Amino acid sequence: MVSIDLSDSRSVPGLTGRAAESIIQLFGSVIIATNALIPRQPPVVLGAEILGIGLVLWIFQTVSQVRYLASKTGHPRFWGVVRMLQTLCANAPFCIAGILLLSESPAGLYWLAPGFIFSLFAGVANAWVLLVEILR
Repeated sequence: MVSIDLSDSRSVPGLTGRAAESIIQLFGSVIIATNALIPRQPPVVLGAEILGIGLVLWIFQTVSQVRYLASKTGHPRFWGVVRMLQTLCANAPFCIAGILLLSESPAGLYWLAPGFIFSLFAGVANAWVLLVEILR
């Protein structure tokens, strides 16, 4: 069993934002997957839903990361760059899927798989950092 002490996590700059990023990314993936399971939904409607959710995820996480980098936590800038790359890899496929589906291209559905895979990777990586970083 693993638990996180909230008082410890609040004392480390940037960890609460990272926790929010992790939860939002995983939750967003579930919402996108759920929308994709709606039967007989027009591809244009599905594309708009996926693009909208993908953009909201991307913007929320990018704002969190910019705040983290601007706070000058003393952490290496490389950490922020890695977080931004994770966010890009997780959300860009959703946005591409949405755009392709809006243009009525069935190829958009194929872009969902890398979005889900990278979202899981980003969410788990962030959660792992939360568990390890608090103990330092």
